[in-house]
Amino acid sequence: MSSPITYPIDAHHLLRKKRAIRRELLAHGELVDKRIAILGGSTTAEVKDMLELFLLEAGIRPEFYESEFNRYTEDILFPESGLQQFRPEFIYLHTSNLNLSGYPSPGDDEREVDALLASELARFEALWQRIDEDHGCPVIQNNFELPLYRGLGNLDASAVAGHTRFTAELNARFAAAARQRPNLQLNDIHYLSARLGLDSWYDLQAKHAYKYAMGLAALPHVAHSVASIVKALLGKSKKCLVLDLDNTLWGGVIGDDGLAGIQIGKETALAEAHTEFQTYVKALKQQGVILAVCSKNDEAVAKEAFTHPDSVLKLDDFSEFIANWQPKSDNITEIARRLNIGIDSLVFADDNPAERSIVRSQAPRVTVPELGSDVSQYLKILDRSGLFESTGVSREDAQRSAMYADNRARDSQQQKFANYGEFLASLQMQAEILPVPPVYLDRVTQLTNKTNQFNLTTRRYTLAELTEAARDPGQVLLYGRLVDSFGDNGIVSVVLGRRVEQSLFVDLWLMSCRVLKRGMEAAMLDALVVQARAQGLSAIVGHYLASAKNSMVARMYADFGFEPAEPQPGAGESWRLDISGAYLPRNLHIEVNK
Repeated sequence: MSSPITYPIDAHHLLRKKRAIRRELLAHGELVDKRIAILGGSTTAEVKDMLELFLLEAGIRPEFYESEFNRYTEDILFPESGLQQFRPEFIYLHTSNLNLSGYPSPGDDEREVDALLASELARFEALWQRIDEDHGCPVIQNNFELPLYRGLGNLDASAVAGHTRFTAELNARFAAAARQRPNLQLNDIHYLSARLGLDSWYDLQAKHAYKYAMGLAALPHVAHSVASIVKALLGKSKKCLVLDLDNTLWGGVIGDDGLAGIQIGKETALAEAHTEFQTYVKALKQQGVILAVCSKNDEAVAKEAFTHPDSVLKLDDFSEFIANWQPKSDNITEIARRLNIGIDSLVFADDNPAERSIVRSQAPRVTVPELGSDVSQYLKILDRSGLFESTGVSREDAQRSAMYADNRARDSQQQKFANYGEFLASLQMQAEILPVPPVYLDRVTQLTNKTNQFNLTTRRYTLAELTEAARDPGQVLLYGRLVDSFGDNGIVSVVLGRRVEQSLFVDLWLMSCRVLKRGMEAAMLDALVVQARAQGLSAIVGHYLASAKNSMVARMYADFGFEPAEPQPGAGESWRLDISGAYLPRNLHIEVNK
């Protein structure tokens, strides 16, 4: 069975059993502590309780700060507020249409309505700006649900002073602001309330008696949506969707029914449902989700299905393809190994309940949604699970599948060489290693919140923190971009160090798993030495803080010739490299363009 706190959400069960569920979640797994402020324009107690459950399920143990009822503005603007002492890492503004200054009056003209829209936006922009200045942390902000009543009926959607039209216009302005403010994430309660239905969303009795902006049954859905954003900001969204084939991507069994007999296209209701699901999966790939196949099938026969003229997905959409008769749990583990990503980054979609159960049992870190048996529901279940929540889609995200395809070509090339050094030389690698310019800050922030395996301290950074570091002459913030004969890997490495007396203390060193063991870490160290020496420094001090995922880099500093150093509080192991004398470059295979 699926977890009680995954989609589909049973709101009444969660509200009734929240304490027992919380105890169970606290007893399992490695938890990361995060400070989250909930600033509410209405009662937030149940939102906090539900948000805690969804975050605990993701391995995040939240410490909360709650504003007093409808005092979110005072908490943000007054420096003596408890919010300042709390030092939030995330701020959630739980507002709704109850917190609008008002709606247009029936006689208002375009100019008056526009002025009211501008006033509402300016009020919130002042809050976002103050949060940026005082806290520099991500802000999750609700947009606005539609009003329950339409005084003008259908005309309300188009009339100048219509409340429905006003809500749509205001939401559009909030969306534009979010595109301009990297630290601002919208929690789309406009969509969420439409999905649940306004009659279910609103509970006027709870509103008047307890000051809830929405009904109790809606609150777990709101919290799940907020939790999905927090997880995405922390790099906990899933990376790869592993798909079964027969009766999942098409109707029927390709080995029995043949290419002409499988259900795909528009000819039947079943075929159309599978086509719609394939179209959704293709869209996931285009936003950066890696696709893979795991099927009990003959490989050649399975691949033939993608030659069907109505198949939306093609073979080159998949970064890995395993079709054989081995246990699917073993094959999924192999897919994670080939992609060089954590197995907990994978989601497995299969129509067969027995196969889902076996994978949950044998590969428990893989997420296996309970898809059911109705293909028309697959899309909805995956989409509403929030597993692939994104906080932004870059050009590199859209090209991720191509990058993994290039990796397969590199692996194939490696087989031709007996000597690994000769293989690296054959790649004709070129790197760009420079201080991070403003245009790359978004991508660098994204990397710090996604990379786990090669992240020596596992520290996460906000855009504001990295922007400040890039401007600070006492800090060194470098990015590394790698290109080889197979293609552009994009920005794959980040190093952040700060000057402490005569040493450069490295607080962050990470690299994308796509380029591990290609020598990029050596090239980054050489560049770091150059930067440190340019500042007249005589040593580099690095830290290794062990996590469940970064054991592969536990010996990196030692392998590069660093000596053990006095540990720093909360930094794990400390290592020191003397650069006051001769330094022998570690990079042997990458040409660095400066």
